[in-house]
Amino acid sequence: MVDESPSAKRWLPLEANPDVMNQFLWGLGVSPEEAECCDVLGLDEELLEMVPKPVLAVLFLYPITPQTEEEKLKKDSLIKEGAYHIICLQDPSAGVYFMKQTVGNACGTIGLLHAIANITSEINLAEGSYLDKFFKTTANMNPEERAVFLENDREMEVAHSVAANGGDTEARDNVDTHFICFTCVNGQLYELDGRRSGPVSHGSSSSSSLLHDAAKVIRKMMEKNPDSLNFNEMAISKSVRGE
Repeated sequence: MVDESPSAKRWLPLEANPDVMNQFLWGLGVSPEEAECCDVLGLDEELLEMVPKPVLAVLFLYPITPQTEEEKLKKDSLIKEGAYHIICLQDPSAGVYFMKQTVGNACGTIGLLHAIANITSEINLAEGSYLDKFFKTTANMNPEERAVFLENDREMEVAHSVAANGGDTEARDNVDTHFICFTCVNGQLYELDGRRSGPVSHGSSSSSSLLHDAAKVIRKMMEKNPDSLNFNEMAISKSVRGE
């Protein structure tokens, strides 16, 4: 992920690999019987139907290109002008957990944190586990404070490093891709991206339609980069192991 602040701390990027993500999450306090990451092989309807249900969140990896950066600037401008719906982060009733990204290449970890933090009503975190303590400690922080907390969190930095080195490809620092998360909170589909000002609502959604609703947004993003093949989608689904 491209840094916005060159002096920021940098981690090695996570590989877009469900096995890597699962070992990472399970080690932090998500039980294999509760949730697991799985590949989304494509956005066609028949391929979406192959994804284990229910889907709790969607992770999307996309390339950082001049087109995506231009689109990001347009969206941020619309947000500032009030033309794009962004929730008020000071309103606890909004119910969306969001954090900014200040650590380079941490977008995969922040995507996972965004996903799990917003589905704690759907899954049980191990009492006293890293994630249990992390979310309780940061519950009343604002997005910037959560970013600083993560940046100074040595335990997560070590766990991230282990996961980053556990993939099939050699971990390298200079990547040009970025992870974001889609999840449904209070009947709304939210795009959670630590590079943005806050969560962006993409309209109504539900637990049963989350995957298809996210796919619609992802298709539009991919259409704006027709020359790139560097996309990846993963779902975090309720584990069938616990059934």
